[in-house]
Amino acid sequence: MVFPLSFRDFKSYSLRLGVLALPILITQFCQAALGVVDAIMAGRVSALDLAAVAVGSGIWLPLFLLATGILIATTPLIGEAIGQNNHSQVPHITQQSLWTAGVIGILGFIIVNLAPNILGVMGVPENIQPIAAQYLHGVSFGFPAIAVYAVLRSYCEALGRPEPVTVISIIGLLADIPLNYIFIHGLFGMPEMGGAGCGVATAIVLWINVLLLATYTSFTKRQQFASTRFFYAFARPNRTQIKKLLKLGIPIGISIFFEASLFSLGALVISPLGEIATASHQVALSVTSQLFMIPISVAVALTIMISNRFGEKNLMALRQVLATGLVWTVIIALVSMLGVWLFRPQLAAAFTDNPVVRAQAMHLLIFALAYQLFDGWQVNVAGILRGMQDTTVPMWVTLFCYWLVALPLGVYLVRFTDLGAQGFWMALITGLLLSSILLSLRLRYQQKRLTTLWA
Repeated sequence: MVFPLSFRDFKSYSLRLGVLALPILITQFCQAALGVVDAIMAGRVSALDLAAVAVGSGIWLPLFLLATGILIATTPLIGEAIGQNNHSQVPHITQQSLWTAGVIGILGFIIVNLAPNILGVMGVPENIQPIAAQYLHGVSFGFPAIAVYAVLRSYCEALGRPEPVTVISIIGLLADIPLNYIFIHGLFGMPEMGGAGCGVATAIVLWINVLLLATYTSFTKRQQFASTRFFYAFARPNRTQIKKLLKLGIPIGISIFFEASLFSLGALVISPLGEIATASHQVALSVTSQLFMIPISVAVALTIMISNRFGEKNLMALRQVLATGLVWTVIIALVSMLGVWLFRPQLAAAFTDNPVVRAQAMHLLIFALAYQLFDGWQVNVAGILRGMQDTTVPMWVTLFCYWLVALPLGVYLVRFTDLGAQGFWMALITGLLLSSILLSLRLRYQQKRLTTLWA
């Protein structure tokens, strides 16, 4: 992938990338921080509560990402319409995505409520199961809000205005802390639920977020929103548009699900080793999940920028955006690796005061260093491919790398060798490396195809 990119072009595209990615990054941090706050506050109750929240998160979080992954197909569809200077199509795309979100939200609520039935089958220890089940029941009520919020967020970001989502995400995060405390400790007449109370608090926060964003997008006078109002003359479900959304979005959702479930299922795979091993894994995963918010924010920004160039059919500009994004991918990964290495003790101590859990988490963070570059690379290449509306082949790549290679390898290394929890992290590295290679080959192929197609 060698093509001309002058310093002037790099500087220009970097500035645009930064303007888009920074508020998206803050939003991603706030959303991921909901899980981190849950882990910290549940960990202060007991290692058992932390392990239960880890197991519950390991089930509902991949489903949450599957749903939002399907619906973020709204972003490249709106981005393409804007690139084609067809702004009148934006409200219709948004309305059809909201119809889809309603169905997905209800299905998600049902599935998360049924999820506790598989805890025993998956080998989760009996003392963890009741707390994890209660946590899942509470968080399930937020699933419809998740789906609608994903569409409204995609609408804002595709219009190049991610700031409202950022502000609302900060409000939600700030609300999560006192709400967690209320339901964990049973204040103001609420039941004392321990770590399971985090699920109820999270559901309330999700509804606060979606109601605030719906209100803002409905009444703001900013030009981008005023010219693309989607709540006027709300169209009936349109099979053609919904089919287009699902054709693009289902592979995105499944791809994200495969990757997220690989990480999240780690708690389930490791849980037979006991609550200390599970808790230390969750601490290390929480740290790396926060770091992952940086490359994934760049990936979302790249999807928007690439989709605009894709709509314009501007191959040179598309390649320049692509190159700029990948340069920043490498820089961000190297800085993240250095930060984890230097601050491992402080990072582990932020999540737990148990010295055994802290020591094991610090050890696992060494393995996290090894995959920073691979993880950042593959998520940004996937973001670029989404902007080109290429999602089906990346879905099969992630299926192969994560579920057919990394997950079985992780189960084997954890449960049939003496490596313990670190065996799962070795498997993660293997899957991410393989995914980076295969997605890069797909990107190279797509560039050649577009060169021929647009010649």
